[in-house]
Amino acid sequence: MTGPDIPAVTVAASSNRSGTVTVRATDQGLPVEIRFERGEYRYGAQALADEILRLTRRSAIAAKSRRRELLTEAGIPDEVLDRLGLPTRRAAVDELDRIDEADTGRTTWMRDV
Repeated sequence: MTGPDIPAVTVAASSNRSGTVTVRATDQGLPVEIRFERGEYRYGAQALADEILRLTRRSAIAAKSRRRELLTEAGIPDEVLDRLGLPTRRAAVDELDRIDEADTGRTTWMRDV
């Protein structure tokens, strides 16, 4: 009896709000594909590099969460997945929200209670 196939690498993609920059990265944080529209050059090289790094971090977090889901389906205990540093879906969403808020500021006028 064999278990589900677990890919050697898990990949996820993230794009900026306008969809002009997209980065696919592995769960280890290695970018494997970077796409951006020519118009991004107008913001300068440093701004483009910063956006690529931010999207790489976002993609890596999403890929880690996806990897955790695959390993959970394969029967790996949560304790092992926690030690591997693989976030739950909720933890990944919270971290992605934190990254976005740090980059763009609060997106709501509502106060946290």
